[in-house]
Amino acid sequence: MSISRRPFLATPALLLATPAWAQAAPVKVGALLPLTGVAASAGNSAKAAIELAVELINTPQPDLAAMPLMATTGFPGIGGRPLQVVIADQQGSPSVAQNQALRLITQERVVALVGAYQSGMTVTASAIAERHGIPFLTGESVATNLTERGFKWFFRTTPIGPDIAAIYVEFLKAARVNGRPISKVAIVNENTEYGTSIAEVIRRTAEAGGINIALQIPYAANSADVSAQVLQLKEAQPDVAIFISYTSDAILYARTMRAQGYRPPILIGDNSGFSDDNFVQTAGDLAQGIINRSAFDPSRPGSNSFKVNALYKARTGREMDDTTARVMQGFLVMCDAINRAGSTQPAAIQTALKATNLTADQLMIGYRGVRFDEKGQNTLASVLLVQLRGREYVSVWPEAVATAPLQLPYKGWE
Repeated sequence: MSISRRPFLATPALLLATPAWAQAAPVKVGALLPLTGVAASAGNSAKAAIELAVELINTPQPDLAAMPLMATTGFPGIGGRPLQVVIADQQGSPSVAQNQALRLITQERVVALVGAYQSGMTVTASAIAERHGIPFLTGESVATNLTERGFKWFFRTTPIGPDIAAIYVEFLKAARVNGRPISKVAIVNENTEYGTSIAEVIRRTAEAGGINIALQIPYAANSADVSAQVLQLKEAQPDVAIFISYTSDAILYARTMRAQGYRPPILIGDNSGFSDDNFVQTAGDLAQGIINRSAFDPSRPGSNSFKVNALYKARTGREMDDTTARVMQGFLVMCDAINRAGSTQPAAIQTALKATNLTADQLMIGYRGVRFDEKGQNTLASVLLVQLRGREYVSVWPEAVATAPLQLPYKGWE
């Protein structure tokens, strides 16, 4: 009785049909995000963006060929090896972020780390990476002090406090020139690393520019009740109110302001919670006309931002917000550096990051480019202002890049 050899012949045939890069060991990059806890909505949006980035890098994207790694498969600089991301939940806890960073480095053996959304989590997680000599890049954490620690392995692509404060002050000065009163400005900030540091740099920059910060209201992050803070604003009647809050607080403030019937003439939300799609969908009807800072404007057809946003929407059913876009851009910069390093050795990746020199047309976000200074800060990061219209933000300032006219005073609700 003869024995068929077909089952044995199929195996090498299948191997020949499998792309060589798929057989190679993947390059593992770790990402720390808040997948549970008060910032879970933002964290899961960022997770979807990073997973999209992995798909785009591992599969050629001719429509995005101007961007690094989009026209090729995997990492061509490392023999076409595929990218794998290992995402860890930092739970909005500094100690968990620290422990997860350690696990990713020592157990998962990632070659680099990105994250960790909230600045307070990035502080502890990046300290672990620094101790182990692993490159760490944040695309989203803006606390100024992150790049003031003398770290050698830490890099940041996002605009930070001074960039943010500068555009607010320029905008308010322009509003004053156009006849709108800007004599009294209030800042409302949550009291973690993010809120405290941004509030301080806005205060210093505003006062140096001749704008009076008449009132500052720090509050406990993730508060259950903000009635007292809104009442303070209602009594003070500032010309401008600037809120620095994560998502749950941003939603609570919108609801409380509606309940108390309080609407400042100009309301600015400092990105973060106000950019989160959960805020737009949950409280957007109560915050029409809120101004927000952003670096992401997908409203121009044919732009990289437009194309990536369309892919993200097809994947998730929702628009990409600014914070999510900054997360994705940071991740892409790290991957570009790994490819240019031609190696998975941390020191080679660190050297490649230092040599980064990306131009605006190579990015999926509206920075002037990416180039790091000696502290690891992107010197070409930039910001614009957007305004909420219905369920989406449109760019309104500076006028040279605006896609819609600014509408004042703040509308809030019908």
